[in-house]
Amino acid sequence: MPKLSDTMTEGTLVRWCKKKGDKIAVGDILAEVETDKATMEMESFEEGTLADIFVEEGGKVIVGAPLAVILGDGEKLGDKPKATAPAAAPAETPASRPAVSSGRPLTPRARAAAAALASGVPATPGVRVKSSPLARKIAASRGVRLENVKGTGPGGRVIAFDVENAPVGGGANAPVVGGSAPAVAAILPTPISGMPETKIPLSGMRRVIAERLLASKTQIPHFYLSIEINAAPMIAFRKEYMEAKATKITFNDIALAAVARAAMEKPKVNAAYSPDGIIQYGSVNLSVAIAVEDGLVTPVIRDAQKLSLEQISASVKDLATRARDKKLKPEEYVGGTITVSNLGAYGVEQFFAIVNPPQAAILAIGAIVKKPVVNGDEIEIGSRMTITISGDHRVVDGAVAAEYMGALRKLLEAPALLLL
Repeated sequence: MPKLSDTMTEGTLVRWCKKKGDKIAVGDILAEVETDKATMEMESFEEGTLADIFVEEGGKVIVGAPLAVILGDGEKLGDKPKATAPAAAPAETPASRPAVSSGRPLTPRARAAAAALASGVPATPGVRVKSSPLARKIAASRGVRLENVKGTGPGGRVIAFDVENAPVGGGANAPVVGGSAPAVAAILPTPISGMPETKIPLSGMRRVIAERLLASKTQIPHFYLSIEINAAPMIAFRKEYMEAKATKITFNDIALAAVARAAMEKPKVNAAYSPDGIIQYGSVNLSVAIAVEDGLVTPVIRDAQKLSLEQISASVKDLATRARDKKLKPEEYVGGTITVSNLGAYGVEQFFAIVNPPQAAILAIGAIVKKPVVNGDEIEIGSRMTITISGDHRVVDGAVAAEYMGALRKLLEAPALLLL
């Protein structure tokens, strides 16, 4: 079972696309696998004949456990692996995580490349590092040497997540968040006498959410700032815009556009912590929190500051639809630089979000509510929206966050500026 996403620990074999006896070429789609985030196609990195299948459709398999075997010409099928998966995933090395077991041994050249990727030691000159196009693009922009990065993709391929979490200049993967928290005994629930209860198994997504948010809350020093904005201009702007353009946009679309534009004006919040220094990004890749059945996902709108309101609106709708259908690709989750979570549609007026590592800031946007406000010496009914920024204090100071929130307020209270 290959690792098809950065947080995947196990997968469900949804459907085999090939059957025993089929000829397999490199790049053929072998099966569909449901991860903690999406249902994805698993391609073959081997060629030969699909000699045996060890996992039936619907079976759950941990990363690294055998799924099937592909044999080359003249090879024979050996003993069938045990059906029971090991208690824990094997070490995260390319050599230990083939997409599909092969009867052929690795060549010395391939062994050297695999060992180099696993250890973080530069690979032998001339050995090509398997990597995705997005990973190569990010590596070039950050000065990361791909031969020094441990790949967690299928067959040890270096994916965008690996490069995002590698120190600038190369080296083995750095932790997602800085430092290591001391071990703390977990406080577990105990049965309550006479209390009916139902135990709901943890989904892969819920387990990953629990791990990442625990790490974020315990290892990142959070702080929070809130502002209340006059939402009346947003209401008027949205109405006029939809009448003029004959297209629908939401208040969330306007907020997303403003968050991205303000992050370009105040780039210190559009950053991440690294042991080697603070990484400040030159473009805004907007992570958008989307509720799905099993929890929460944060797909990314890239270069959001360059997009029109219609483009942002279309991107959000597309990402939300495919997220709920588990059709997003792994690269659509990585590379975010700042996150927005909006609970206004649920009637929540104010909340405090947890930072989405390795980013340094997340915006929590509440509902627009009518309330009495003071205008000069008069009290009148106004429309107000509360926005809270949660910041990583290792990267962002209070004054920096306050300046950013001021820039965001200016755009939301004069939204026509978003059209310039």
